[in-house]
Amino acid sequence: MSSQTDALINLLAGTVRGWRGTQAMAPARLKPVKLLKLYDMEASPYCRLVREVLTELDLDVLILPCPAGGTRYRLEAGKIGGKQQFPLLVDDNTGTVLYESADIIEYLGRTYKRRVRVPLGVLRGLAVGTSYLSSALMWRPRGVTGMRAVPSKAPAQVLELYAFETSPYSKPVRARLCELELPYVLRNTGKGAWGDMGPPSFRDKLFNTPKGTTPNRRWLETHTGKVQVPYLIDPNTGTAMYESQAILDYLGRTYAAKKPEREK
Repeated sequence: MSSQTDALINLLAGTVRGWRGTQAMAPARLKPVKLLKLYDMEASPYCRLVREVLTELDLDVLILPCPAGGTRYRLEAGKIGGKQQFPLLVDDNTGTVLYESADIIEYLGRTYKRRVRVPLGVLRGLAVGTSYLSSALMWRPRGVTGMRAVPSKAPAQVLELYAFETSPYSKPVRARLCELELPYVLRNTGKGAWGDMGPPSFRDKLFNTPKGTTPNRRWLETHTGKVQVPYLIDPNTGTAMYESQAILDYLGRTYAAKKPEREK
């Protein structure tokens, strides 16, 4: 499947969810001193609901990937919370450990001082149902992306990814990071103003407005000269790069475990 076709499918997945996880126009009034930690499975519809709100609150988070069959963080999550269930939020700022997406969303809004929509009853069922449908759109001929672990080499240092939940080009990168069980700091880069809407090439020509509308978007503009996602930083190799396909190739080349050659 081509990267453009993949992006169109991911656009459809965002549309199904009403583009929750795109904007960061009402960021949290209080920011955590220590990074939040999220034990996460990219393909999980419940994890998606939490990641959407993290984008909207403009909160960075350390993602600890827990794909099916994974061994790097699933056992750790079970020891912390008592069961391997995801999402699992750990907030060292308050000593909080939380399961259940609705509880996590309510906690984030209450603790970091910004009202968020926590759908209940029928609305909760609709939110979960559309998130399931969005996750189903992650199915590809080799299976659901971001669902199952593949052999990989563990990095010595955590990676960083500038992205936001509904970015169609960020989705495959997050899925690959999950499959490879590579921990990363998700630098949420949601759109902070209406002038941010649309792809960079279209947006920058149409709107003559500041690009740095959120702290992470300002960082990208200052350090790279443009605002585009995904943007990967790997301190293990000194690599920093744009373009989702280039990032996917890099992750596979650098961290995917090589299959042993057949004996002659």
